[in-house]
Amino acid sequence: MKLFVLLSRIPFPVEKGDKLRAFHQIRCLAKQNEIILCALSDSPLHAEAIKVLGEFCSEIHLIPTKKTGLVWNAIKTFFNGNPFQVGYFYRHSAQKQINSLIEKCNPDHIYCQLTRVSEYVKESKIPKTLDYQDVFSLGAKRQAESSSPFTKIFFMMEYKRLLRYEHDIFDKFEHKTIISFPDRKLLPHPSRNEVVIIPNGVDQAYFSPVEAEKKYDILFTGNMGYPPNINAAKFLAEEIFPLVLKELPKATLILAGANPHSKVKALVAPNITVTGWLPDIRISYASSRVFIAPMRIGTGLQNKLLEAMAMELPCITSLLANQALGAKENEEILVGNTAQDYANHIINCLKNETKAGILAKAGHDFVKRNFNWESTTKILENLFENS
Repeated sequence: MKLFVLLSRIPFPVEKGDKLRAFHQIRCLAKQNEIILCALSDSPLHAEAIKVLGEFCSEIHLIPTKKTGLVWNAIKTFFNGNPFQVGYFYRHSAQKQINSLIEKCNPDHIYCQLTRVSEYVKESKIPKTLDYQDVFSLGAKRQAESSSPFTKIFFMMEYKRLLRYEHDIFDKFEHKTIISFPDRKLLPHPSRNEVVIIPNGVDQAYFSPVEAEKKYDILFTGNMGYPPNINAAKFLAEEIFPLVLKELPKATLILAGANPHSKVKALVAPNITVTGWLPDIRISYASSRVFIAPMRIGTGLQNKLLEAMAMELPCITSLLANQALGAKENEEILVGNTAQDYANHIINCLKNETKAGILAKAGHDFVKRNFNWESTTKILENLFENS
């Protein structure tokens, strides 16, 4: 099949969840299909992006979305009622380019990742699939609940707009996909059960157990400019870690990931390291004893947990994150709620290496059984073929 793949970002480097999902799906789909990639771009292109993506795509089209028109776009979006993130990515000039590309390429199927770019193809008569990936409306609501009074107004407005948009866009696409069963249950549409679950995978050849010196006790990774990760990093450093230090005063914490927000950079201390972008995130996993992802806001499957478990680290997370993951509590993963819960789990893992090792091995086996990019993308490919 000839597939036209529309993304809101260039899927390389893969430092964000949506880019990771898109990259591996394209990689797997390219084995049996022709991929025409069209990606919006609001940031400089990575030097290796075209070379790497060119291995999988017959054509690559990048459409710059300059920030110069952002204010005017925000004004228009305010009045037309669309979510602001849809407005952020939408340009009339880009619409013309995308229409022209689709007419020229004449693809058999259009694959659109995230509602934020669905506006561009919603009226196309070509069979198409929308990957909701996460329920963005719920993410906006959770951000509103943890925001200051001023920003809460904005996020509640965005929540209501996303709720309506996620409902209305549903019937514009022949097929819909999402990352997990808990996310599907939250979609604001009565036919939500039609949505096909396409979990993420993990590159198990790349993320595999390695022997390395353990320089750090506790690790948290992710895009450190992403609000749910900022929230989790602050919760970990300011509320959980001090409780660990009362029991283990020499414990160390590393916050590893790209684009650290100023709030994350401010967490640096003698026993807290903030790395910023790392060319190989596996080094952080291999050099740490315990992985924790104390997520309180955000939706979807946490790729960081898949990677850490694949590398055989004992993992601790929240009920919110494990609902999407589906690991067995106290057997394959540890689940916390309060700061003290998390601290107790960390202390127990650091003090009892044998128990931590059993947990890590069970988590590794769980991921190996259930999260493989080739098998999950095959579900997606079957959808395209049955259109």
